[in-house]
Amino acid sequence: CASGLTPIVCVGETLAQRESGQTSDIVAEQFYGSLAGVSEAQMESLVIAYEPVWAIGTGKVATPEQAEEVHADLRSLLETRYNSAVASKVRIQYGGSVKSDNAAELLSQPNIDGALVGGASLKAESFLGIAAAAEKLMAG
Repeated sequence: CASGLTPIVCVGETLAQRESGQTSDIVAEQFYGSLAGVSEAQMESLVIAYEPVWAIGTGKVATPEQAEEVHADLRSLLETRYNSAVASKVRIQYGGSVKSDNAAELLSQPNIDGALVGGASLKAESFLGIAAAAEKLMAG
C-alpha cells in the first residue's frame, strides 16, 4: 500500500459455529463481504488471516489439520473470486493462539503462509521461539 501499511483481513468462526459445522460457510461469507469491491491488484497487497474467534486469547488453538482445512478453503475462494495467480500470491496467515510450542506444526501446513501473533508477541522468549520455528522451516 502507498502508506506502507499492509491491510490484514481477518476471518473466523465462533466455537458454536464450528461445532455446528458452519465454519466453511461463515468464513466464505466473511471473505466475500470483506473483499467486495477489492480489485485483483489491491488483493495482491493484502494479507488474509484465519483467526478462529474461539481461539483468541483463550489458549485454545485449532489443530494443524483444522487450520489447514480453512486455509485451503480460503485459497480456493481466492482462486474462484480472482484467479490462480492471485491465489498463489496472497499470504494467508493463522492467528489463533500461536505459541512457540505449536508454531512449527502450524507453519508446516501447505496453505499456512505465516502467523498473526497476538499475546505471545508480548513475551520475548515466546516470540523468539515462534520466529525460530519459522526460520527453521524456511531454511528447509
